[in-house]
Amino acid sequence: MFALENRVQEYAWGSREAIAALLGQGPSDKPQAELWMGAHPAASSIIELDGGRERLIDAIPRRADAFLGGPTRDRFGARLPFLLKVLAADQPLSLQAHPDEAQARRGFDAENAAGVPVDAPERTYRDPHHKPELICALTPFDALCGFRPAEALADAFALLAGGPGDALVPRGSGPVDAAAVARLVEGLLALGPAARREVVSAVVEACRARAEAGGPLARAAGWALRLHELYPGDVGVVIALLLNDVHLEPGDALYLPPRRLHAYVQGVGIEIMASSDNVLRGGLTPKHVNVGELLRVLDFSPWRVEPVAPRRAGAESIYDTPAPEFRLSRIELDAASSWRTDDRRGPEIVLCTRGQASLVDARGAAQGLRQGGSIFVPFASGSYAIEGEGQFFRATVGL
Repeated sequence: MFALENRVQEYAWGSREAIAALLGQGPSDKPQAELWMGAHPAASSIIELDGGRERLIDAIPRRADAFLGGPTRDRFGARLPFLLKVLAADQPLSLQAHPDEAQARRGFDAENAAGVPVDAPERTYRDPHHKPELICALTPFDALCGFRPAEALADAFALLAGGPGDALVPRGSGPVDAAAVARLVEGLLALGPAARREVVSAVVEACRARAEAGGPLARAAGWALRLHELYPGDVGVVIALLLNDVHLEPGDALYLPPRRLHAYVQGVGIEIMASSDNVLRGGLTPKHVNVGELLRVLDFSPWRVEPVAPRRAGAESIYDTPAPEFRLSRIELDAASSWRTDDRRGPEIVLCTRGQASLVDARGAAQGLRQGGSIFVPFASGSYAIEGEGQFFRATVGL
């Protein structure tokens, strides 16, 4: 088992306190948005191996059988298929979506063929992988994700109707479908700068009245007002109103399949995903927005969001998803108790978010683990136990 040295990613929307506090440090001078644990080329964790320090992404291919196990290696190749993060949002993230596997491969190959550098600001596909993800709340957590169910979209359309954006509002007596939502979003993104400002201004005023009056869209209208303060005139303010408004309490989780437009708004959570950094932005950001590719990738179908209810197995709460790349669970131990694995599927990362413990492998070798620390457990380590007190997150493959 290997203690991980992990990199903190500093993005403008991050918190100066949340990740620092988890790591036992004082407030940071810069916003800290994400703590990455895994083997992604952009920020691989580091382990001590053979008397030296080595990136996990470099160590895995040479020890694929021992580190990954046969089933994981056969399915995903000699790489860790998941990436674990602590995400801390003090401000809303950009509106974004992630491609499915076929879209990611096609887009990555096309940009390579065009000679676009992988680290170029205008680059859309930074790797050939899709990016389903799951967020589990550590604090109260708010998100906008997926287009609202058809019956709920009518309220959002009403905020556009009668104003300068009226011509974009879907009409007709039939149910709102994906094609109608796609036409509206495409129309909003096609507006020129002056028309965008005019439409956004009118919708913001409608949101101000709606937020004061209360009702089913009042909370989303409140978010729109905040988004407009941060990104005045950004048409993403209007698009955000079309998305489900989701609130999670600590321990609640949300699964996002590829192609669903979303934005995490505020809160701290544990995020696990297929190991990818492909992001297609749709607004609320100064970064590059590839409108054509975004419209090709998005799933516009109305979606009723259902939080992931954990499956209890003793001290372990398991968040099952359809993603074969990952599975996340939460382990709660009190009064210096213990928990032991009985279903090793592949490589694992264990993160401590509260308390302290020892990880003890089948041979009796122990590795200490404190709050903010994480350990990579190779498949070859076999069954292991967590002995101690606190809260622990266990990341493994979803095979």
